[in-house]
Amino acid sequence: MFGLFVLKNFICIINNEPMKLIIINGPNLNLLGTRQTSIYGNEFFEDYLKKLQEKYPQIVIDYFQSNIEGELITKIQEVGFSHDGIILNPGGYTHTSVAIADSILAVNAPVIEVHISNIFAREEYRHHSLIAPYCTGLITGFGLKGYELALKSLLME
Repeated sequence: MFGLFVLKNFICIINNEPMKLIIINGPNLNLLGTRQTSIYGNEFFEDYLKKLQEKYPQIVIDYFQSNIEGELITKIQEVGFSHDGIILNPGGYTHTSVAIADSILAVNAPVIEVHISNIFAREEYRHHSLIAPYCTGLITGFGLKGYELALKSLLME
């Protein structure tokens, strides 16, 4: 419990500026709160993001979502040198996108791959991530709480 208290009240300053993180969500994650609520829950991501930003006011938490692979790659390249970390939920591109994996390799920022559902408890094709080998870590199956777990792991970097 003490560790959580320290993280919650931790002031994140890098080079006299607040720590900057970005959450990047891939395809269909714009439908959180309405899409397959038995798997993904019924909370809209924007509502969850607002709570996360209020809980960690000392950290700049940016957000981007796209259903288009190329836009996700462009955003990773755009922020991968200016942000202190990327929290990435590539959605279905997890299992298919060599290009997103390559974009992670091309940037300096650490990337944590996040999945709301446990991808290993779902269909067989979801068990393999082309992204995970190039990420600092993988968090799967903790619901939206996985984003906060990723944030906390980046605080400890």
